[in-house]
Amino acid sequence: MILDQIQLSSLHLGFFETGYPNIVVRAISVYVFMIVSIRVFGKKELAQLSVIDLVFILLISNAVQNAMIGPDNSLEGGLIAAGSLFAANFTLKQLLFRNKNLSKMIQGEAMILIYKGVPDMANCKRSEITIEELEAAVREHGSRDIQHVDLAMLEVDGNISVVSEDFAKRSNVSHPRKHKFKGRLNQN
Repeated sequence: MILDQIQLSSLHLGFFETGYPNIVVRAISVYVFMIVSIRVFGKKELAQLSVIDLVFILLISNAVQNAMIGPDNSLEGGLIAAGSLFAANFTLKQLLFRNKNLSKMIQGEAMILIYKGVPDMANCKRSEITIEELEAAVREHGSRDIQHVDLAMLEVDGNISVVSEDFAKRSNVSHPRKHKFKGRLNQN
């Protein structure tokens, strides 16, 4: 009974069961799986890697290697898998560029985390960002604390963008030196 279930669950691809077409199908399948997994587990994972996250990514890459190339450890097999990933990535980027709804579905949208000094706790909770992580991002962008932030956004790439009163003050200060052509500096 269990053997019958295992045989039924195995995917028979006919022509794609052996050789290089099999590697192409396997590589693209792993690519799609990784995109879906990253989307499900959150944007935060992309831009804010801890040591644990880095180890996890290294182990995942090792775990899916054999799933992509199967028993073929040849140079050609590896190049075909890599070429398939490049082609799939290029195609997906073109689709995302041309179709905003698909882009929104796969990449998500930017999310407001702080507006006029007040954290949006619902969005922080949805994106699984703690107040401590938010405070650290604010400090990394040169602001003293959350109350001095005009706007903080979780971008689609997982980075947190911060615009603050401190930034506006610093950007309005004129610099004593003005840049001129050919890299020469002139004191005013």
